[in-house]
Amino acid sequence: MKLAISATLHCLLGCGIGEVVGIAIATYFGLSMINSMILAIVLGFVFGFGLGIIPLIRKGISFSESIKIVLVAEGLSIAIMEAFEVLTQVFIPGVMEAQLSDGIFWLGMIAGLIIGFIAALPVNYFMIKRGVRHQH
Repeated sequence: MKLAISATLHCLLGCGIGEVVGIAIATYFGLSMINSMILAIVLGFVFGFGLGIIPLIRKGISFSESIKIVLVAEGLSIAIMEAFEVLTQVFIPGVMEAQLSDGIFWLGMIAGLIIGFIAALPVNYFMIKRGVRHQH
């Protein structure tokens, strides 16, 4: 369970950073709610995968092989986490219309990350038990 928690926190960090960066960029450019969500989700995946690929490359694994490993090992976890984060944020009134300077935005972000973590933890646990996840 300890490795599953560690792997899920690792995923959470990448997704969280990507989403905040995405929303900050979307806010700066005045993007629509849908475009803001798409950008945040895409960057959540990019940062999530990036944080998974970097340690593998440092271990001497090629970039292309690292991508394959991370897609299998972390793709489902990131997808589950992102889905639950976004659904949580959509269903909390006012979050989707909030700006970065609004408290409700950060409340929604924190709630989404917590729910995303809870949703992805059993996925990571199952994948580790099946030998699919790599160790960080």
